[in-house]
Amino acid sequence: MTCQLFAVSFDASQPLRLARFWSGVLGRAVADDPYGAVALLPDDDAGFRIRFLPTRSEKVGQNRSHFDLTSTSLEDQQQTVARALELGARHIDIGQRPDEDHVVLADPDGNEFCVIGPGNNFLAGCGFIGALACDGTQEVGYFWSEALGWPLVWDQDQETAIRSPFGGPKITWGGPPLMPRTGKQRLHLDLVPPVDGDQQAEVDRLLSLGATRIDIGQGDVSWVVMADPDGNEFCVLPAR
Repeated sequence: MTCQLFAVSFDASQPLRLARFWSGVLGRAVADDPYGAVALLPDDDAGFRIRFLPTRSEKVGQNRSHFDLTSTSLEDQQQTVARALELGARHIDIGQRPDEDHVVLADPDGNEFCVIGPGNNFLAGCGFIGALACDGTQEVGYFWSEALGWPLVWDQDQETAIRSPFGGPKITWGGPPLMPRTGKQRLHLDLVPPVDGDQQAEVDRLLSLGATRIDIGQGDVSWVVMADPDGNEFCVLPAR
C-alpha cells in the first residue's frame, strides 16, 4: 500500500485567523488534528485536511501551489469572490489576461488562489476545490502519481495531473519553466503511512522514487522532511 495524502498545509503568521478565513470560504469546520495543528476537516472521504502551521517568516514571492475553486454559474463565481473579499481576501495581479474567466485573489496571508468561471470541463466533478494547481515538471507529476498511488488523468505537452481513485480534487503541474524559489515554501503536502504502516519504510520507498531528505531547521521532530524531484518540501508524518 502507498502513503496517503493527509493534508495540504499552510505556514501561517496567524494560523487560527487563516483557518477561519478558509473555513468561511469553503464551508468546512475548524478543528484540531491528531498532530496538534489547527485544521479544516475534509468535506468527504475523497478530500484532504487543510492545516495551518505557525511561522514567523514573512511570505516572499509567489507560491508554487494554489487552490483553484470551481463555480456552477457566473452568479456562483461572483458570490464566492464577494464572500472571500468580505472575509479578508484581496484582488491581485499575477499577470493574468483580462479575457481570462478566473478571478485571482490572495487570502489574508497573501496566498494566491483562483475562483474559476463556470463551464470548466477539466475540473468538472472535482468539487468546490477543483484542484491544487502547482508549478512543476512532468517528472514531478510522475513522482507524485507513484508516491500516492493516484493515476495520471492528464499527461500532455509536459503538463500532468493526478486524481485520487476515490475522486475529489486534482493535483496539477503546469510544466516548465519553474518559478524561482524564494525560501521555504508556504504550502506543502503532509503524508501519512497506510494504516498500521511503517514511517521509515515509507520514507525509504519515497527515496527510491526520487525524493530526498532535507534539513529546513526542523530539529528533533517526529516527522520526516523531504523534497520531491523539483525540490518542493513535503513531510511524512508518523503513523496515526
